[in-house]
Amino acid sequence: MWRLLRRRHETEPQAAGEAAAQAAVTVAPVEPDLQSAAFFDVDNTMMRGASIYHFARGLATRGLFTTSDLFKFAVGQAVFRLRGNENPEHIAVARETALAFVAGAKVDDVVRLGEEIYDEVMADRIWGGTRALAQSHLDAGQRVWLVTATPVELARVIAQRLGLTGALGTVAESSNGVYTGRLVGDLLHGPAKAEAVRALARREGLDLTECTAYSDSANDLPMLSLVGHAVAINPDSELREYAKKHDWPIRDFRTGRKATLTALPIAAGVGAVAGGVAAGIALRKHYRAQG
Repeated sequence: MWRLLRRRHETEPQAAGEAAAQAAVTVAPVEPDLQSAAFFDVDNTMMRGASIYHFARGLATRGLFTTSDLFKFAVGQAVFRLRGNENPEHIAVARETALAFVAGAKVDDVVRLGEEIYDEVMADRIWGGTRALAQSHLDAGQRVWLVTATPVELARVIAQRLGLTGALGTVAESSNGVYTGRLVGDLLHGPAKAEAVRALARREGLDLTECTAYSDSANDLPMLSLVGHAVAINPDSELREYAKKHDWPIRDFRTGRKATLTALPIAAGVGAVAGGVAAGIALRKHYRAQG
């Protein structure tokens, strides 16, 4: 598909972007001299629904919290999706709640559960069309990174399972392998994604004008506008109109009623936070039971 080539936002988004880039780990061998790469959003772009929601669902099947808890989080995500906006105050409160719950959890436990739950719940929810696009970049020798508000540990699991280069995700602070209950920077959402991509490009020697970005959401316009090639995947109405206006390619792998249903478990900022609260509750119950 692609030929082989030669080689400022607000303070909080910039901090989150820098933290995500520093925490990014290459998980598949790549040619070190390439200047181009592809960046894929995860939720509703690479995967049907919200990855963190599916993670919380996997925890529910393990009895770590109730299905009624899961239902509340799912409804919360749907409400924000239908309203089409995200209240910063609500995001901040939910974020702090999630971090308070996850404090004290072991990073290794989250990674192990993420691997198990990906195989059980998420693998079948990868969009085949989007996966093929990612593979075409890999086949051309380009690096492929996921960029998501999902915790970086879970994002890495998804990247590893798909054979991608690596992942940029929200970074939770840890000490001696245990989460402190604080974020490094902020959620990797909106402008912070663009900052993360920009920081990674500096680190990896990428030419952003030769890079490609994919997303379903207008929230990711800062990232999409940063690169030389932007593609709308399963776009929301705002992104679809923007893509048409700017002659960006549009790929929609949804059909009919299925498209509406799979859009409900969104993971933009609020989707990730809601699922994070669910996961935090589950992990806290898990550690209390062990104690």
